[in-house]
Amino acid sequence: MPDAAPLPPLDELLQIMARLRDPDGGCPWDLEQTFATIAPYTVEEAYEVADAIERGDLKDLREELGDLLFQVVFHARMAEEQGAFAFDDVARAINDKMIRRHPHVFGDADHRSSAEQTAAWEVIKAEERAEKGKAASLLDDVPVGLPALTRAVKLSRRAAGVGFVWPSAKEVLDKLHEEVAELEHEIEAGDMAKAREELGDVLFVVANLARQLDIEPEDALRATNAKFGRRFRYIEARLAEAGKTPAQSDLAEMDALWDQAKAAEKKRP
Repeated sequence: MPDAAPLPPLDELLQIMARLRDPDGGCPWDLEQTFATIAPYTVEEAYEVADAIERGDLKDLREELGDLLFQVVFHARMAEEQGAFAFDDVARAINDKMIRRHPHVFGDADHRSSAEQTAAWEVIKAEERAEKGKAASLLDDVPVGLPALTRAVKLSRRAAGVGFVWPSAKEVLDKLHEEVAELEHEIEAGDMAKAREELGDVLFVVANLARQLDIEPEDALRATNAKFGRRFRYIEARLAEAGKTPAQSDLAEMDALWDQAKAAEKKRP
């Protein structure tokens, strides 16, 4: 009898997940998991996808996308076990949503630019929220679990959609200077509780500025984190050549090496 044809990769993955969660001989660790315990891994895998993209490592990206897909399959399997929904329902729901939100592709709407399409997208999302009838506020369904800067951008974007927005980046920068001055005042007064609040205000205005400039703040900060890492490693390497560690150096020496690293980066094409 000929061997059975191999399953399509996605079907095989679904079977692997079902086997892992099988009470009769499945994996004890996988069987213990719940939506809540798996959620942190889901977030972690999404960040690892972003990291692979940031590094331009397509081989790693392929692997990380697989890990993220496994998280979707894991959640869908647990929901299926509870009789809530299955993987096919997840796929069908996103298919329907993408068709609904792209009437200029799958319907007869005429959006000639990305800006027009984005505006229409927000209108469609607002209509979907209204149909669900769950949110008493425009802000209610912005997930609390998002990174704080990303959530700040989404909150400000929702408010901007109904006209509650600074007209231009200039006004946002003026507000940023105002908030920084208030932060400085609280620091000088020694009131750290109020300083914490003012620092939050500064960061929220920065998120607004990012939205105004159409810059993703998490991406911008990740790039700066990477830049800081490169330059600090340069400092460590130069000090190691002199038989020293950062702890054996001082700020003036490390600052000079930082400037060297910065200058070297600027010379690169």
